Amino acid sequence: MMRYSIRGPRRGPALLATAVALATVAACSNGSPSGSGPSPSASSASSPSGTSSDTSSGTSASAAPTSAPPPSPTPTRTYPLSTAPRTVPAVRDHEAARGPGWKPTPTAGIVVATGSEGLADEARLLAGELKIAYRGTVAARAGDVELALGGKGAPESYTLTTRDDRVRITGPDQAGVFYGTRTLKQSVKGSGAMPEGTVIDAPAKPQRGLNLDIARKFFTAEWIEARLREMADLKLNQFGLHFSDDQGFRIASDTHPEIVSAQHLTKAEVRRILALAQTLHITVVPEIDSPGHLGAVLRAYPDLRLLNVQGVPRQGAIDISKPASAQLVDELLREYASLFPGGWFHVGADEYQALTVRSPEASYPQLATAARQKYGPQASVQDLAEGWLNDRAAVVRDAGKVAKAWNDGFFRGGVVNADKGIEVEYWTGKEIGARPPAEYLAEGRKVVNLNDEFLYYVLGEPNQFTYPTGRRIYEQWTPLVLRGTTPVPARYDPQILGARFAVWCDLSGAQTQAQVADGIRLPLAALAQKVWDPAKPTLTWDQFRALAAKVR
Repeated sequence: MMRYSIRGPRRGPALLATAVALATVAACSNGSPSGSGPSPSASSASSPSGTSSDTSSGTSASAAPTSAPPPSPTPTRTYPLSTAPRTVPAVRDHEAARGPGWKPTPTAGIVVATGSEGLADEARLLAGELKIAYRGTVAARAGDVELALGGKGAPESYTLTTRDDRVRITGPDQAGVFYGTRTLKQSVKGSGAMPEGTVIDAPAKPQRGLNLDIARKFFTAEWIEARLREMADLKLNQFGLHFSDDQGFRIASDTHPEIVSAQHLTKAEVRRILALAQTLHITVVPEIDSPGHLGAVLRAYPDLRLLNVQGVPRQGAIDISKPASAQLVDELLREYASLFPGGWFHVGADEYQALTVRSPEASYPQLATAARQKYGPQASVQDLAEGWLNDRAAVVRDAGKVAKAWNDGFFRGGVVNADKGIEVEYWTGKEIGARPPAEYLAEGRKVVNLNDEFLYYVLGEPNQFTYPTGRRIYEQWTPLVLRGTTPVPARYDPQILGARFAVWCDLSGAQTQAQVADGIRLPLAALAQKVWDPAKPTLTWDQFRALAAKVR
Protein backbone atom coordinates (compact mmCIF):
# COMPACT_ATOMS: atom_id res chain seq x y z
CA MET A 1 0.00 0.00 0.00
CA MET A 2 1.21 3.48 -0.87
CA ARG A 3 2.40 5.46 2.11
CA TYR A 4 0.56 8.64 3.06
CA SER A 5 2.25 11.78 1.79
CA ILE A 6 2.92 14.76 4.01
CA ARG A 7 0.75 17.57 2.64
CA GLY A 8 1.31 20.85 4.41
CA PRO A 9 4.17 22.72 6.07
CA ARG A 10 4.31 23.29 9.78
CA ARG A 11 6.77 25.21 11.92
CA GLY A 12 9.06 22.66 13.57
CA PRO A 13 10.46 23.00 17.09
CA ALA A 14 13.21 25.58 17.48
CA LEU A 15 16.68 24.19 17.02
CA LEU A 16 19.09 24.44 19.91
CA ALA A 17 21.52 27.31 19.69
CA THR A 18 24.25 24.74 20.04
CA ALA A 19 23.39 22.98 16.72
CA VAL A 20 26.47 22.40 14.59
CA ALA A 21 24.60 23.23 11.37
CA LEU A 22 21.14 24.27 10.30
CA ALA A 23 18.78 21.26 9.94
CA THR A 24 15.79 21.05 7.67
CA VAL A 25 12.86 19.84 9.70
CA ALA A 26 10.43 17.60 7.83
CA ALA A 27 7.14 19.37 7.42
CA CYS A 28 3.94 17.94 8.69
CA SER A 29 0.34 19.05 8.36
CA ASN A 30 -1.58 20.66 11.17
CA GLY A 31 -4.90 20.02 9.38
CA SER A 32 -7.39 17.58 10.75
CA PRO A 33 -8.65 14.41 9.07
CA SER A 34 -12.07 16.01 8.96
CA GLY A 35 -10.93 18.29 6.16
CA SER A 36 -9.64 21.50 7.79
CA GLY A 37 -6.46 22.81 6.22
CA PRO A 38 -3.41 24.47 7.76
CA SER A 39 -4.01 27.79 9.41
CA PRO A 40 -3.06 30.97 7.52
CA SER A 41 -0.41 31.78 10.12
CA ALA A 42 1.24 28.41 9.75
CA SER A 43 1.23 28.57 5.96
CA SER A 44 2.59 32.10 5.78
CA ALA A 45 5.43 31.19 8.11
CA SER A 46 6.62 28.41 5.84
CA SER A 47 8.90 28.60 2.85
CA PRO A 48 7.68 27.37 -0.58
CA SER A 49 9.75 24.22 -0.23
CA GLY A 50 7.82 23.20 2.86
CA THR A 51 10.73 23.58 5.31
CA SER A 52 10.41 25.57 8.49
CA SER A 53 11.26 29.26 8.19
CA ASP A 54 13.07 28.94 11.52
CA THR A 55 15.89 27.04 9.77
CA SER A 56 17.09 30.22 8.07
CA SER A 57 17.98 32.07 11.29
CA GLY A 58 19.95 29.75 13.51
CA THR A 59 23.17 30.73 15.37
CA SER A 60 26.63 30.02 14.04
CA ALA A 61 28.09 26.52 14.17
CA SER A 62 30.97 27.63 16.44
CA ALA A 63 28.50 28.29 19.27
CA ALA A 64 27.06 24.80 19.25
CA PRO A 65 28.23 22.16 21.78
CA THR A 66 29.21 18.94 20.02
CA SER A 67 27.55 16.70 22.62
CA ALA A 68 23.93 17.80 21.98
CA PRO A 69 21.59 15.01 20.74
CA PRO A 70 19.72 15.48 17.41
CA PRO A 71 16.14 16.80 17.65
CA SER A 72 13.28 14.32 17.65
CA PRO A 73 11.02 14.42 14.56
CA THR A 74 7.58 15.96 14.94
CA PRO A 75 4.80 13.35 14.64
CA THR A 76 3.00 13.57 11.28
CA ARG A 77 -0.73 13.52 10.55
CA THR A 78 -1.85 11.54 7.54
CA TYR A 79 -4.89 11.51 5.25
CA PRO A 80 -6.69 8.76 3.38
CA LEU A 81 -6.98 8.98 -0.38
CA SER A 82 -9.75 11.46 -1.19
CA THR A 83 -13.04 10.57 -2.83
CA ALA A 84 -14.96 12.55 -5.44
CA PRO A 85 -17.14 15.42 -4.22
CA ARG A 86 -20.78 14.43 -3.89
CA THR A 87 -22.82 16.67 -6.17
CA VAL A 88 -25.89 16.72 -8.44
CA PRO A 89 -25.09 16.10 -11.21
CA ALA A 90 -22.12 13.93 -10.27
CA VAL A 91 -18.71 15.04 -11.52
CA ARG A 92 -17.46 12.93 -14.41
CA ASP A 93 -13.82 12.56 -13.37
CA HIS A 94 -11.94 13.05 -10.11
CA GLU A 95 -8.24 12.47 -9.59
CA ALA A 96 -7.86 11.49 -5.95
CA ALA A 97 -5.12 12.83 -3.71
CA ARG A 98 -4.13 12.79 -0.05
CA GLY A 99 -4.66 15.90 1.96
CA PRO A 100 -7.08 17.84 4.13
CA GLY A 101 -9.08 19.35 1.28
CA TRP A 102 -10.50 22.86 1.58
CA LYS A 103 -13.25 24.47 3.56
CA PRO A 104 -14.26 28.10 4.02
CA THR A 105 -12.74 29.89 6.99
CA PRO A 106 -13.07 33.47 8.26
CA THR A 107 -9.81 34.42 6.52
CA ALA A 108 -10.62 32.72 3.19
CA GLY A 109 -11.54 34.70 0.11
CA ILE A 110 -12.55 34.44 -3.55
CA VAL A 111 -10.13 35.99 -6.01
CA VAL A 112 -9.99 36.36 -9.79
CA ALA A 113 -6.81 35.69 -11.75
CA THR A 114 -5.21 38.50 -13.73
CA GLY A 115 -6.69 38.56 -17.21
CA SER A 116 -9.92 36.89 -16.03
CA GLU A 117 -11.70 39.98 -14.76
CA GLY A 118 -14.85 38.91 -16.59
CA LEU A 119 -15.38 36.34 -13.84
CA ALA A 120 -16.05 38.98 -11.20
CA ASP A 121 -19.80 38.26 -11.14
CA GLU A 122 -19.21 34.53 -10.65
CA ALA A 123 -16.72 35.29 -7.90
CA ARG A 124 -19.04 37.66 -6.05
CA LEU A 125 -21.90 35.16 -6.22
CA LEU A 126 -19.74 32.35 -4.84
CA ALA A 127 -18.36 34.56 -2.08
CA GLY A 128 -21.87 35.37 -0.94
CA GLU A 129 -22.93 31.73 -1.03
CA LEU A 130 -19.90 30.55 0.96
CA LYS A 131 -20.06 33.57 3.27
CA ILE A 132 -16.45 34.56 2.67
CA ALA A 133 -14.88 37.69 1.24
CA TYR A 134 -14.57 38.64 -2.40
CA ARG A 135 -11.13 40.20 -2.77
CA GLY A 136 -11.01 41.02 -6.48
CA THR A 137 -8.11 40.56 -8.91
CA VAL A 138 -5.29 39.86 -6.48
CA ALA A 139 -2.85 37.04 -5.92
CA ALA A 140 -4.36 33.99 -4.25
CA ARG A 141 -3.11 33.11 -0.80
CA ALA A 142 -3.56 30.14 1.49
CA GLY A 143 -7.23 29.43 2.12
CA ASP A 144 -8.43 31.15 -1.07
CA VAL A 145 -10.48 30.09 -4.08
CA GLU A 146 -9.14 31.41 -7.38
CA LEU A 147 -11.20 31.62 -10.60
CA ALA A 148 -9.42 31.80 -13.95
CA LEU A 149 -10.18 31.58 -17.65
CA GLY A 150 -7.91 29.36 -19.71
CA GLY A 151 -7.30 25.97 -21.19
CA LYS A 152 -8.45 24.21 -24.34
CA GLY A 153 -11.32 22.11 -23.04
CA ALA A 154 -14.78 21.77 -24.53
CA PRO A 155 -17.34 24.55 -24.02
CA GLU A 156 -18.73 24.60 -20.46
CA SER A 157 -15.92 22.35 -19.17
CA TYR A 158 -13.85 23.12 -16.11
CA THR A 159 -11.00 21.88 -13.98
CA LEU A 160 -11.16 22.27 -10.19
CA THR A 161 -7.96 21.61 -8.28
CA THR A 162 -7.82 21.41 -4.48
CA ARG A 163 -4.30 21.42 -3.12
CA ASP A 164 -2.25 23.12 -0.41
CA ASP A 165 -5.34 24.63 1.24
CA ARG A 166 -6.41 26.35 -1.97
CA VAL A 167 -8.96 25.79 -4.71
CA ARG A 168 -8.37 26.84 -8.30
CA ILE A 169 -11.18 26.65 -10.86
CA THR A 170 -10.31 27.13 -14.51
CA GLY A 171 -12.24 26.74 -17.75
CA PRO A 172 -12.13 27.85 -21.37
CA ASP A 173 -15.27 29.97 -20.92
CA GLN A 174 -17.17 31.70 -18.16
CA ALA A 175 -19.91 29.07 -18.12
CA GLY A 176 -17.40 26.32 -17.40
CA VAL A 177 -15.86 28.23 -14.51
CA PHE A 178 -19.37 28.95 -13.21
CA TYR A 179 -20.19 25.23 -13.20
CA GLY A 180 -17.00 24.63 -11.26
CA THR A 181 -18.28 27.05 -8.63
CA ARG A 182 -21.53 25.04 -8.46
CA THR A 183 -19.52 21.90 -7.74
CA LEU A 184 -17.64 23.67 -4.96
CA LYS A 185 -20.81 25.15 -3.50
CA GLN A 186 -22.62 21.80 -3.40
CA SER A 187 -19.65 19.94 -1.95
CA VAL A 188 -19.27 22.47 0.86
CA LYS A 189 -23.01 22.50 1.51
CA GLY A 190 -23.20 18.72 1.66
CA SER A 191 -20.00 17.85 3.53
CA GLY A 192 -18.52 21.11 4.76
CA ALA A 193 -15.45 20.78 2.53
CA MET A 194 -14.06 20.23 -0.95
CA PRO A 195 -11.99 17.03 -1.15
CA GLU A 196 -8.32 17.12 -2.08
CA GLY A 197 -7.58 16.33 -5.73
CA THR A 198 -8.65 17.43 -9.19
CA VAL A 199 -12.08 17.43 -10.82
CA ILE A 200 -12.16 17.41 -14.62
CA ASP A 201 -15.73 17.85 -15.75
CA ALA A 202 -17.88 18.70 -18.78
CA PRO A 203 -21.49 18.13 -19.87
CA ALA A 204 -22.45 15.38 -22.27
CA LYS A 205 -25.10 17.56 -23.94
CA PRO A 206 -25.02 21.28 -24.83
CA GLN A 207 -28.75 21.93 -24.22
CA ARG A 208 -30.08 21.07 -20.75
CA GLY A 209 -33.09 22.63 -19.19
CA LEU A 210 -36.68 23.34 -18.25
CA ASN A 211 -39.70 24.36 -20.36
CA LEU A 212 -42.51 26.35 -18.73
CA ASP A 213 -46.01 27.05 -20.01
CA ILE A 214 -47.07 30.43 -18.64
CA ALA A 215 -49.75 30.90 -21.30
CA ARG A 216 -52.31 28.55 -19.73
CA LYS A 217 -51.27 29.32 -16.14
CA PHE A 218 -49.63 32.55 -15.09
CA PHE A 219 -46.43 32.23 -13.04
CA THR A 220 -44.93 35.23 -11.30
CA ALA A 221 -41.52 36.65 -12.11
CA GLU A 222 -40.36 35.72 -8.61
CA TRP A 223 -41.36 32.08 -9.12
CA ILE A 224 -39.52 31.96 -12.43
CA GLU A 225 -36.40 33.50 -10.88
CA ALA A 226 -36.42 30.88 -8.14
CA ARG A 227 -36.50 28.14 -10.78
CA LEU A 228 -33.60 29.75 -12.63
CA ARG A 229 -31.49 29.65 -9.47
CA GLU A 230 -32.44 26.02 -8.94
CA MET A 231 -31.53 25.23 -12.54
CA ALA A 232 -28.15 26.94 -12.26
CA ASP A 233 -27.10 24.82 -9.29
CA LEU A 234 -27.97 21.75 -11.39
CA LYS A 235 -25.83 23.05 -14.28
CA LEU A 236 -28.89 23.44 -16.53
CA ASN A 237 -28.52 26.13 -19.17
CA GLN A 238 -31.77 26.55 -21.16
CA PHE A 239 -35.18 27.83 -20.08
CA GLY A 240 -38.02 27.58 -22.61
CA LEU A 241 -40.81 30.11 -22.10
CA HIS A 242 -44.12 29.23 -23.79
CA PHE A 243 -46.02 32.49 -23.31
CA SER A 244 -48.65 32.42 -26.07
CA ASP A 245 -51.49 29.91 -26.46
CA ASP A 246 -55.27 29.67 -26.69
CA GLN A 247 -55.71 30.56 -23.02
CA GLY A 248 -53.46 33.58 -22.76
CA PHE A 249 -50.73 35.85 -24.09
CA ARG A 250 -48.56 36.58 -21.07
CA ILE A 251 -45.90 39.18 -21.97
CA ALA A 252 -46.65 42.85 -22.59
CA SER A 253 -46.59 43.91 -26.24
CA ASP A 254 -45.77 47.28 -27.75
CA THR A 255 -46.84 46.33 -31.28
CA HIS A 256 -50.09 44.58 -30.33
CA PRO A 257 -51.16 45.47 -26.77
CA GLU A 258 -54.68 44.35 -27.63
CA ILE A 259 -53.72 40.67 -27.47
CA VAL A 260 -52.14 40.74 -23.99
CA SER A 261 -53.91 38.93 -21.13
CA ALA A 262 -54.79 40.75 -17.91
CA GLN A 263 -52.30 38.62 -15.99
CA HIS A 264 -48.97 39.00 -17.72
CA LEU A 265 -45.30 39.79 -17.24
CA THR A 266 -44.29 43.35 -17.92
CA LYS A 267 -41.28 43.90 -20.13
CA ALA A 268 -39.45 45.26 -17.08
CA GLU A 269 -40.09 41.95 -15.31
CA VAL A 270 -38.93 40.02 -18.35
CA ARG A 271 -35.73 42.05 -18.52
CA ARG A 272 -35.15 41.36 -14.83
CA ILE A 273 -35.59 37.63 -15.49
CA LEU A 274 -33.24 37.82 -18.46
CA ALA A 275 -30.61 39.69 -16.44
CA LEU A 276 -30.67 37.00 -13.75
CA ALA A 277 -30.57 34.23 -16.35
CA GLN A 278 -27.51 35.80 -17.96
CA THR A 279 -25.61 35.86 -14.67
CA LEU A 280 -26.50 32.17 -14.20
CA HIS A 281 -25.45 31.20 -17.76
CA ILE A 282 -28.99 30.25 -18.72
CA THR A 283 -30.45 31.11 -22.12
CA VAL A 284 -34.16 31.93 -22.16
CA VAL A 285 -35.85 30.61 -25.31
CA PRO A 286 -39.16 32.36 -26.09
CA GLU A 287 -41.95 30.55 -27.92
CA ILE A 288 -44.80 31.96 -29.98
CA ASP A 289 -46.58 28.88 -31.30
CA SER A 290 -48.18 29.11 -34.74
CA PRO A 291 -50.16 28.40 -36.90
CA GLY A 292 -52.03 26.59 -34.12
CA HIS A 293 -52.35 27.56 -30.45
CA LEU A 294 -53.06 31.22 -31.29
CA GLY A 295 -56.46 31.50 -29.59
CA ALA A 296 -55.50 34.43 -27.36
CA VAL A 297 -54.18 36.40 -30.33
CA LEU A 298 -57.16 35.56 -32.52
CA ARG A 299 -59.67 36.85 -29.97
CA ALA A 300 -58.51 40.30 -31.05
CA TYR A 301 -58.40 39.28 -34.75
CA PRO A 302 -61.45 37.07 -35.38
CA ASP A 303 -61.25 37.69 -39.15
CA LEU A 304 -57.98 35.70 -39.20
CA ARG A 305 -59.44 32.56 -37.63
CA LEU A 306 -59.34 29.41 -39.74
CA LEU A 307 -62.84 28.49 -40.92
CA ASN A 308 -63.77 25.15 -42.46
CA VAL A 309 -65.98 24.77 -45.51
CA GLN A 310 -69.07 25.14 -43.31
CA GLY A 311 -67.75 28.37 -41.83
CA VAL A 312 -66.93 26.84 -38.44
CA PRO A 313 -63.71 28.10 -36.80
CA ARG A 314 -61.09 25.68 -35.52
CA GLN A 315 -59.81 26.34 -31.99
CA GLY A 316 -56.60 28.34 -31.95
CA ALA A 317 -55.85 27.96 -35.67
CA ILE A 318 -54.99 30.92 -37.90
CA ASP A 319 -55.82 31.01 -41.60
CA ILE A 320 -52.40 30.68 -43.23
CA SER A 321 -53.82 31.46 -46.66
CA LYS A 322 -54.26 35.12 -45.66
CA PRO A 323 -51.25 37.46 -45.97
CA ALA A 324 -52.46 39.37 -42.90
CA SER A 325 -51.94 36.25 -40.79
CA ALA A 326 -48.24 36.10 -41.62
CA GLN A 327 -47.89 39.83 -41.11
CA LEU A 328 -49.40 39.68 -37.61
CA VAL A 329 -47.31 36.72 -36.44
CA ASP A 330 -44.10 38.11 -37.95
CA GLU A 331 -44.59 41.44 -36.18
CA LEU A 332 -44.79 39.55 -32.90
CA LEU A 333 -41.77 37.38 -33.71
CA ARG A 334 -39.66 40.46 -34.48
CA GLU A 335 -40.81 42.29 -31.36
CA TYR A 336 -39.90 39.47 -29.00
CA ALA A 337 -36.74 38.50 -30.86
CA SER A 338 -35.43 41.94 -29.94
CA LEU A 339 -36.51 41.50 -26.30
CA PHE A 340 -34.85 38.11 -25.79
CA PRO A 341 -31.08 38.17 -26.43
CA GLY A 342 -30.49 34.41 -26.61
CA GLY A 343 -29.62 32.47 -29.73
CA TRP A 344 -32.90 30.54 -30.19
CA PHE A 345 -36.57 31.26 -30.88
CA HIS A 346 -39.26 28.56 -30.79
CA VAL A 347 -41.85 28.98 -33.55
CA GLY A 348 -44.14 26.10 -32.52
CA ALA A 349 -45.69 24.42 -35.61
CA ASP A 350 -47.52 21.66 -33.71
CA GLU A 351 -51.13 20.56 -33.79
CA TYR A 352 -52.40 22.69 -36.66
CA GLN A 353 -56.05 21.67 -36.70
CA ALA A 354 -56.40 21.85 -40.48
CA LEU A 355 -54.21 18.77 -40.71
CA THR A 356 -56.16 16.68 -38.19
CA VAL A 357 -59.18 16.06 -40.45
CA ARG A 358 -59.60 13.24 -42.96
CA SER A 359 -59.30 15.51 -46.02
CA PRO A 360 -57.69 18.90 -45.35
CA GLU A 361 -58.17 19.91 -48.99
CA ALA A 362 -61.92 19.25 -48.88
CA SER A 363 -62.43 20.79 -45.43
CA TYR A 364 -60.28 23.86 -46.07
CA PRO A 365 -60.44 24.65 -49.79
CA GLN A 366 -58.95 28.11 -49.26
CA LEU A 367 -55.77 26.50 -47.89
CA ALA A 368 -55.62 24.03 -50.78
CA THR A 369 -55.95 26.84 -53.31
CA ALA A 370 -53.22 28.89 -51.61
CA ALA A 371 -50.90 25.86 -51.55
CA ARG A 372 -51.24 25.27 -55.28
CA GLN A 373 -50.77 28.94 -56.05
CA LYS A 374 -47.59 29.16 -54.01
CA TYR A 375 -45.97 25.77 -54.52
CA GLY A 376 -47.45 24.31 -57.70
CA PRO A 377 -50.29 22.03 -58.80
CA GLN A 378 -49.11 19.04 -56.72
CA ALA A 379 -48.95 20.99 -53.47
CA SER A 380 -51.28 20.22 -50.56
CA VAL A 381 -52.37 21.84 -47.30
CA GLN A 382 -49.46 20.04 -45.65
CA ASP A 383 -47.06 21.88 -47.96
CA LEU A 384 -48.65 25.21 -47.13
CA ALA A 385 -48.16 24.47 -43.40
CA GLU A 386 -44.55 23.40 -44.00
CA GLY A 387 -43.94 26.58 -45.96
CA TRP A 388 -45.43 28.56 -43.08
CA LEU A 389 -42.89 26.97 -40.74
CA ASN A 390 -40.01 27.80 -43.08
CA ASP A 391 -41.16 31.39 -43.44
CA ARG A 392 -41.41 31.93 -39.68
CA ALA A 393 -38.01 30.31 -39.20
CA ALA A 394 -36.61 32.75 -41.76
CA VAL A 395 -37.97 35.68 -39.76
CA VAL A 396 -36.23 34.63 -36.54
CA ARG A 397 -33.09 33.66 -38.48
CA ASP A 398 -32.94 37.21 -39.86
CA ALA A 399 -33.09 38.37 -36.23
CA GLY A 400 -30.02 36.26 -35.43
CA LYS A 401 -31.83 33.27 -33.90
CA VAL A 402 -31.86 29.54 -34.55
CA ALA A 403 -35.43 28.34 -34.97
CA LYS A 404 -36.89 25.48 -32.95
CA ALA A 405 -40.16 23.70 -33.78
CA TRP A 406 -42.17 20.76 -32.45
CA ASN A 407 -41.64 17.45 -34.23
CA ASP A 408 -45.23 17.12 -35.49
CA GLY A 409 -44.68 20.20 -37.63
CA PHE A 410 -42.13 18.31 -39.77
CA PHE A 411 -43.84 16.19 -42.43
CA ARG A 412 -42.66 13.37 -44.65
CA GLY A 413 -43.12 13.53 -48.40
CA GLY A 414 -44.83 16.48 -50.01
CA VAL A 415 -43.52 19.26 -52.19
CA VAL A 416 -42.12 21.40 -49.37
CA ASN A 417 -39.63 20.16 -46.77
CA ALA A 418 -38.74 21.83 -43.49
CA ASP A 419 -35.47 23.73 -43.49
CA LYS A 420 -32.62 21.57 -42.17
CA GLY A 421 -31.46 24.39 -39.89
CA ILE A 422 -34.59 24.19 -37.70
CA GLU A 423 -34.00 22.19 -34.54
CA VAL A 424 -36.56 19.43 -33.98
CA GLU A 425 -38.05 19.43 -30.50
CA TYR A 426 -39.30 15.85 -30.23
CA TRP A 427 -42.17 15.50 -27.80
CA THR A 428 -44.55 12.80 -28.98
CA GLY A 429 -45.38 9.98 -31.32
CA LYS A 430 -49.06 10.08 -30.42
CA GLU A 431 -50.20 12.89 -32.72
CA ILE A 432 -51.76 12.30 -36.15
CA GLY A 433 -48.99 11.95 -38.70
CA ALA A 434 -46.25 11.88 -36.07
CA ARG A 435 -43.09 10.22 -37.29
CA PRO A 436 -40.66 8.04 -35.32
CA PRO A 437 -37.59 9.94 -34.15
CA ALA A 438 -35.19 7.88 -36.27
CA GLU A 439 -36.73 9.44 -39.38
CA TYR A 440 -35.69 12.92 -38.36
CA LEU A 441 -32.24 11.71 -37.37
CA ALA A 442 -31.77 9.77 -40.61
CA GLU A 443 -32.42 13.03 -42.46
CA GLY A 444 -29.46 14.53 -40.61
CA ARG A 445 -31.60 16.78 -38.42
CA LYS A 446 -30.60 17.94 -34.95
CA VAL A 447 -33.06 16.93 -32.24
CA VAL A 448 -33.82 18.01 -28.66
CA ASN A 449 -35.50 15.48 -26.36
CA LEU A 450 -38.80 16.42 -24.66
CA ASN A 451 -40.20 12.86 -24.58
CA ASP A 452 -43.75 13.12 -23.23
CA GLU A 453 -43.43 9.65 -21.73
CA PHE A 454 -40.81 10.83 -19.22
CA LEU A 455 -40.43 14.61 -19.40
CA TYR A 456 -43.98 16.03 -19.55
CA TYR A 457 -45.45 17.37 -16.31
CA VAL A 458 -49.05 18.11 -17.37
CA LEU A 459 -51.19 19.76 -14.71
CA GLY A 460 -54.28 17.73 -13.88
CA GLU A 461 -52.92 14.67 -15.74
CA PRO A 462 -55.37 14.83 -18.70
CA ASN A 463 -55.25 12.55 -21.77
CA GLN A 464 -53.63 9.68 -19.87
CA PHE A 465 -50.66 11.78 -18.77
CA THR A 466 -49.29 11.00 -15.32
CA TYR A 467 -46.88 13.15 -13.37
CA PRO A 468 -43.35 11.93 -14.15
CA THR A 469 -41.14 10.81 -11.30
CA GLY A 470 -37.48 11.52 -10.78
CA ARG A 471 -36.88 7.85 -10.13
CA ARG A 472 -38.21 6.79 -13.54
CA ILE A 473 -36.08 9.39 -15.32
CA TYR A 474 -33.04 8.44 -13.26
CA GLU A 475 -33.37 4.69 -13.78
CA GLN A 476 -34.92 4.32 -17.24
CA TRP A 477 -34.38 7.40 -19.41
CA THR A 478 -31.39 8.72 -21.36
CA PRO A 479 -31.23 11.35 -24.12
CA LEU A 480 -31.40 8.49 -26.65
CA VAL A 481 -34.93 7.65 -25.44
CA LEU A 482 -36.78 10.15 -27.62
CA ARG A 483 -40.13 8.39 -27.93
CA GLY A 484 -41.77 5.96 -25.56
CA THR A 485 -39.23 3.83 -23.73
CA THR A 486 -37.06 2.60 -26.61
CA PRO A 487 -33.75 4.34 -27.36
CA VAL A 488 -32.71 5.23 -30.87
CA PRO A 489 -29.44 3.69 -32.13
CA ALA A 490 -26.36 5.05 -30.39
CA ARG A 491 -24.93 6.27 -33.71
CA TYR A 492 -27.43 9.14 -33.57
CA ASP A 493 -26.18 10.41 -30.21
CA PRO A 494 -24.19 13.36 -31.66
CA GLN A 495 -27.36 14.70 -33.32
CA ILE A 496 -29.30 14.74 -30.04
CA LEU A 497 -28.49 18.15 -28.64
CA GLY A 498 -29.94 17.56 -25.18
CA ALA A 499 -33.25 17.63 -23.35
CA ARG A 500 -35.66 19.78 -21.38
CA PHE A 501 -38.19 18.87 -18.72
CA ALA A 502 -41.53 20.48 -19.61
CA VAL A 503 -44.33 21.86 -17.44
CA TRP A 504 -47.67 22.15 -19.27
CA CYS A 505 -50.70 23.71 -17.62
CA ASP A 506 -53.64 22.10 -19.43
CA LEU A 507 -55.74 22.11 -16.25
CA SER A 508 -54.27 25.24 -14.73
CA GLY A 509 -56.07 25.05 -11.40
CA ALA A 510 -54.91 21.52 -10.62
CA GLN A 511 -51.82 22.73 -8.75
CA THR A 512 -50.55 25.91 -7.16
CA GLN A 513 -47.21 27.45 -8.05
CA ALA A 514 -45.74 25.98 -4.86
CA GLN A 515 -47.04 22.51 -5.72
CA VAL A 516 -45.55 22.71 -9.19
CA ALA A 517 -42.17 23.72 -7.76
CA ASP A 518 -42.25 20.81 -5.34
CA GLY A 519 -43.48 18.35 -7.96
CA ILE A 520 -40.73 19.07 -10.48
CA ARG A 521 -37.82 19.28 -8.02
CA LEU A 522 -36.66 15.66 -8.15
CA PRO A 523 -37.50 15.07 -11.84
CA LEU A 524 -35.43 18.13 -12.70
CA ALA A 525 -32.52 16.85 -10.64
CA ALA A 526 -32.74 13.45 -12.33
CA LEU A 527 -32.80 15.08 -15.76
CA ALA A 528 -29.76 17.16 -14.83
CA GLN A 529 -27.82 14.01 -13.95
CA LYS A 530 -28.69 12.25 -17.22
CA VAL A 531 -27.91 15.14 -19.59
CA TRP A 532 -24.61 15.83 -17.82
CA ASP A 533 -23.64 12.15 -17.91
CA PRO A 534 -26.03 9.67 -19.60
CA ALA A 535 -24.14 6.62 -18.27
CA LYS A 536 -25.74 4.51 -15.56
CA PRO A 537 -25.34 6.43 -12.29
CA THR A 538 -23.25 4.92 -9.52
CA LEU A 539 -25.72 5.89 -6.78
CA THR A 540 -29.01 4.11 -6.23
CA TRP A 541 -32.13 6.21 -6.57
CA ASP A 542 -32.56 6.43 -2.79
CA GLN A 543 -28.95 7.56 -2.41
CA PHE A 544 -29.36 10.12 -5.17
CA ARG A 545 -32.58 11.47 -3.67
CA ALA A 546 -30.94 11.87 -0.26
CA LEU A 547 -27.95 13.58 -1.82
CA ALA A 548 -30.14 15.97 -3.81
CA ALA A 549 -31.88 17.03 -0.62
CA LYS A 550 -28.56 17.55 1.15
CA VAL A 551 -26.65 19.61 -1.38
CA ARG A 552 -29.42 21.83 -2.74
